[in-house]
Amino acid sequence: MKVIIAAAGTAGHINPGVAIANKIKKEQKEATIIFIGTQRGLENDLVPRAGYELKTIEAYGLSKKISIDNLKKMVKTMRGFSQARKIIKEFQPDIVIGTGGYICGATISEASKLKIPTMLHESNAFPGRAVKMLAKKTDTVLVSFEDAIPRIPKAKNVVWSGTPVKNQKRDYGTQQKNTIISEIGLKPDKPIILVFGGSQGALKINQTLLEIVKNGTNQDYQIMWATGPKQYEDMKRELEQNQIDCSHIENTKMVPYIYQMEEMMNIADLVVARSGAMTITEIANLGKPSILIPLPNVSHNHQLYNAQVLEKQNAAKIILDNDLTPTILHQTIQEILKKNQIQMMGQNAMKLATKNAEDIIYAEIEKLVKEEKYVKKHTI
Repeated sequence: MKVIIAAAGTAGHINPGVAIANKIKKEQKEATIIFIGTQRGLENDLVPRAGYELKTIEAYGLSKKISIDNLKKMVKTMRGFSQARKIIKEFQPDIVIGTGGYICGATISEASKLKIPTMLHESNAFPGRAVKMLAKKTDTVLVSFEDAIPRIPKAKNVVWSGTPVKNQKRDYGTQQKNTIISEIGLKPDKPIILVFGGSQGALKINQTLLEIVKNGTNQDYQIMWATGPKQYEDMKRELEQNQIDCSHIENTKMVPYIYQMEEMMNIADLVVARSGAMTITEIANLGKPSILIPLPNVSHNHQLYNAQVLEKQNAAKIILDNDLTPTILHQTIQEILKKNQIQMMGQNAMKLATKNAEDIIYAEIEKLVKEEKYVKKHTI
């Protein structure tokens, strides 16, 4: 099987593409897979790191405002269509899969024109503009959340697959869990609140945590806090100005980045985070209660729709970015802990888990490829 995967921009677009590629290689060791991306996004790091070849084309998100810069991007994006067509014709794939980013416009459109089977994966509960525009010409659209299905009414075929993610539920024994907690510098006798704002951190969340830590508000719970690499030194400096040693904060462990996120999510009692699609999926798969702070000013406010998937299931509390204060966050944490909602919210989150996402996606890929080979065989 020969496969092209188009993914660009953020880890939320690229990681599902890599997971799909890995699944294909697991099932078909002889499969040949290449990625199409841009020269600007994280794909330039993540795709080669995963062991796949990356070919690049020009593609940009276009603003509705008329400007010289926007016109230049439009011209470059149109050039990307011919670049994508050239790559597709040379590689001759059995299927072209898009997992997110503006890169999908050119690759899916050109593959469709060349009568090659196409597939899109939408990670968010509110499908992006590219998916809505491409739905009519895409053979199968995979969605992470069931809520997304009625929001793509023009799609030929929509399948609720979930999103393949790295972090899965682990059933640690008490001793193993306590060992992990001790190794990170926390204690097993108080609830652990895991706080992060994505791989780069979130300034508003960090500023809120900073006030809680400075005031020692978290006497009844512990915080495992990932600031993001770019903001760590700023947070450290703020704490030092308040005579707080960041390596020995009472009831708090602050780090730039969490490399063992699967372990941390499994030992945490409650997660506080943004509501990107990957985060929501992992929270559901691990059955974790959460407080979600959707990132504002993103396309179609999709992080709010993602968070509402868990909120409607009574598995999460939402605090809007503009409403976030140290007092409100602390009170919300206390409310969940004191009312003993941890177990109930976690069980509700687990109801949304899709643990066999990779199997579902691979089955749909096989179906499209076999149908195409059957049609070719009987029309030659």
